Amino acid sequence: MENGSLILLVSFVSSLLIALIIYWIGGKMSAKPKRISKEKGISYACGENPPEVREVRINLERFFLFTVYFLIFDVFAFMIAISWFASWIYPVVYSIIVLLAVPALLIARRRL
Repeated sequence: MENGSLILLVSFVSSLLIALIIYWIGGKMSAKPKRISKEKGISYACGENPPEVREVRINLERFFLFTVYFLIFDVFAFMIAISWFASWIYPVVYSIIVLLAVPALLIARRRL
């Protein structure tokens, strides 16, 4: 291993161990409830029991659409960030690709 790779590995492992130790200490020091009461689950605003929720429906098409948009803009921001000191053509090409991808997705969504 190169010296830089070894330093990177050691810093990653040590930061992971420190995070696990802090998480473990926080779990040991946190306040634990002595007993669970029925009043804890009742809504306090009106005193009535909330209606039971049998199933939660998630619109997967809408979730997928937001996920794709997030990925497009996330990759776009990353590409712009890493090409900041490169030639001016790279950020322009990335911007054009994103500006063409979003309307294409909107048109494809309307056809479904």
